[in-house]
Amino acid sequence: MKFWNSDYIFDHPWEKVAQAAWRKYPNPMNPSVTAIDVLDRKVEQGILHTHRLISSRWGLPSWVSTIMGSPNVMYANEKSEVDIKSKTMVLRTRNITFCKYIAVDETLWYQACPNYPDQKTRLRQEAVVMVEGVPLSSYMETLLTNTISSNAKKGRQAMEWVLKKINDEINEFSSHAVKNTEEILNNTKKSLGEITETAKKSMDDLSHAAKKSLDDLQNITTKPTAQPEPQL
Repeated sequence: MKFWNSDYIFDHPWEKVAQAAWRKYPNPMNPSVTAIDVLDRKVEQGILHTHRLISSRWGLPSWVSTIMGSPNVMYANEKSEVDIKSKTMVLRTRNITFCKYIAVDETLWYQACPNYPDQKTRLRQEAVVMVEGVPLSSYMETLLTNTISSNAKKGRQAMEWVLKKINDEINEFSSHAVKNTEEILNNTKKSLGEITETAKKSMDDLSHAAKKSLDDLQNITTKPTAQPEPQL
């Protein structure tokens, strides 16, 4: 039996890191994971429980394939819990393929950093590897543990890659929002200007018409009355 663990700090808030964890695959850093299917999802007492099936393709050494075979696709169960109140996300994974000979139990904890709960996230990762019933079991345990360590590094790089994508999406959305707001303000100003100009023109026309009517009325009232001619 072999044990492995690691710690890593993301310079991102827990909410964003948890979102990236759901979007981790596919990624260019670890193309061996080919598919992830959600088998079950539910919320109990405010905690999100998810059961997923992970499909992957591993390039096994030829001697391992000779001993245990070489399936085209390997499967693993992943069960996770997300607690928003405590800002904790836990993912537990165990292999299905080769489970008669190999047991790989891996656990990941994403938690808000105690000192910087709104800025940083701690990733704690542990794995227990056990191989039984096949030749060179201890050597295979070491080989699998080294593979887990290598994949963990790729996994952290993949998370940073996804986090950058999320930040780019936020910036793009903000840019579009600002642009749309500016367009709305400009159109509103233009419309208000047109309305003001139309109203001013209407008032000028009305004032001109009123002045003309007043002038006509004054002309009528001030026009001299014709005097009758004297009779002889």
